[in-house]
Amino acid sequence: MGIERAATRWYLQRIAYESEAASLEAKINEDLNKPQGQESNVRVAFEEQLARVLTKLYRLGPCPKAMMG
Repeated sequence: MGIERAATRWYLQRIAYESEAASLEAKINEDLNKPQGQESNVRVAFEEQLARVLTKLYRLGPCPKAMMG
């Protein structure tokens, strides 16, 4: 049962990181469409957050055990 729990936990974390990365990328793209100014500071903050999320996703690594199939 421990392996199934580890695989399920991995999939849930992966989905959470991917959705967070997608939302940050969308915010960055929205900011790129705005005129330059204070928004560029916000964009830098979003890019830093995106880098942290992508690092977490990379460190998550491959699934501990493939699901059925």
